[in-house]
Amino acid sequence: MLYVAVVGSGPSGVYTAQSLVQSGLSEVRVDVLDRLPCPYGLVRYGVAPDHEKIKSLQNNLRAVLEDERVRFLGGVQVGPGGVPVTRLRELYHAVVYCVGAATDRHLGVPGEELSGSWSATEFVSWYSAHPDSATDGFVLGARSAVVVGVGNVAVDVTRMLARGASELSPTDVPQAALSALAASKVTEISMIGRRGPSQARFTTKELRELGSLPDTEVVVDPEELALDPQYADPSDLPPAQRRNVEVLRGWAAAPAQDRARRIRLRFFLRPVELLPDEGDGTRVGAVRFERTAPDGHGGVTGTGRYEDIEAQLVLRSVGYRGVPLEGLPFDTDHGTVPHRAGRVLRDGVVAPGEYVAGWIKRGPTGVIGTNRPCAKETVTSLVEDAPELMRRELAEDPLAALRAAGATPVPWAGWEAIERAEAELGASLGRGVVKLPDWTSLLAAARTATSR
Repeated sequence: MLYVAVVGSGPSGVYTAQSLVQSGLSEVRVDVLDRLPCPYGLVRYGVAPDHEKIKSLQNNLRAVLEDERVRFLGGVQVGPGGVPVTRLRELYHAVVYCVGAATDRHLGVPGEELSGSWSATEFVSWYSAHPDSATDGFVLGARSAVVVGVGNVAVDVTRMLARGASELSPTDVPQAALSALAASKVTEISMIGRRGPSQARFTTKELRELGSLPDTEVVVDPEELALDPQYADPSDLPPAQRRNVEVLRGWAAAPAQDRARRIRLRFFLRPVELLPDEGDGTRVGAVRFERTAPDGHGGVTGTGRYEDIEAQLVLRSVGYRGVPLEGLPFDTDHGTVPHRAGRVLRDGVVAPGEYVAGWIKRGPTGVIGTNRPCAKETVTSLVEDAPELMRRELAEDPLAALRAAGATPVPWAGWEAIERAEAELGASLGRGVVKLPDWTSLLAAARTATSR
């Protein structure tokens, strides 16, 4: 029997487990560990609540985690304060780390520490009810918001800021976030990129959604679009970027509308400073941008011309980054674990029984489906190594050893109890499923599994 631990239950972790049970190995058992008591990673805590079709991917991931050869163990911290990497390696023939990219990139400009300046990751965690989210003051006192970045996450947070209570109530957004967003006074949202529309990272589907928001106008400056050399003739662009340009061109040509909220899409502006509010020097009041221009090599250069845009809320959405896991090697330049076809490399040499998949392997690139071939490549390497790995006899039951190490694993039945509690909470509020927003309520719900 080959025993494998997969650390992380997001898409890359679940696809790894799926590839293992479909690998042709006659005898394999997979423990999927996660520090949270809930599975699915960014599908649960990163996909916007109003994207129900994408969130339905949980049903596919569920089928894998309910396989008799797979065991979900939530609430298990690997690394500092939990089970050391070296100990985990003793308990299993192989360990696959699918820990994602857990932090965000900073702008690196003065004033970024001002109150009201956040990462988009923090905002997403709040409205997704991540138990580590510790604040609910994002929109409090804000009238104007600036979102720095032009990727899909930037579009998500922009759209959530413009959503009304009636649109969010049917979703699983936690009650406190729903109340705060319903009371929000934000009416002006600027989503800003330092390069042009032909280089924006959002997908056309996500972009078009901004134009379908009730009582919201999307404003695009045609003169700003024209700064892009490929805007006038987008025929040489890839199809996705060409469609983006067509959507933006349509909005730029549309007449002004009298709507309650306005989304401005801006390009060729890079943030250089967050300015304090004149009345409260501890809070952000505006963002100073420098106008950029194409440099002829796919990048941009500063022009020395500046523009201040009012904002009491600033969300940076300029990319994720992997963080080191104690006991594993780490490439600080790329924010990944060094590997060869998924096999972890220590000082350039393959470390037997240690593997990576997902963002910690390749960096924060691609969409959810990109994790499937990434996981398959890693599992192919693991299966090739399996005969040698299984020469080592395992002396302990992994679950008993994890408990002895101080972990209190939440089994699949505990997760099902959390699901029941969230359905009951939603019913009590006259809504659908509503997420439990904190560690205390999640773990309390998980404990009820033993009494059923």
